[in-house]
Amino acid sequence: QVQLVESGGGLVQAGGSLRLSCAASGRTFSSYAMGWFRQAPGKEREFVAAISRSGGNTYAADSVKGRFTISRDNAKNTVYLQMNSLKPEDTAVYYCAASPYGSSWSSEWEYDYWGQGTQVTVSS
Repeated sequence: QVQLVESGGGLVQAGGSLRLSCAASGRTFSSYAMGWFRQAPGKEREFVAAISRSGGNTYAADSVKGRFTISRDNAKNTVYLQMNSLKPEDTAVYYCAASPYGSSWSSEWEYDYWGQGTQVTVSS
């Protein structure tokens, strides 16, 4: 079992930056691969980025490559999403999720635990 809480969302102008954090409970954070997903109004939830248990491997959706960076600090039980060069189309609720499997990185069915989400709004 793991409980996830996202934070760091807010309102930013296009071209700006924002860093999201996801704090996990428990002592076994390093046993989980972690992912970020987002969902905009009227759209399906989509994969954003994922990171392996040790942080040695990362994956990102084409829509955010070169702009977003996922990282983790296992000592702090926290995963981050650094978002740079934000665009209005990045506006969405962002969710972090934990997976004990670490195989199908971009599939939401891979993840057993989810946070409550944090709103990111990018103005033009």
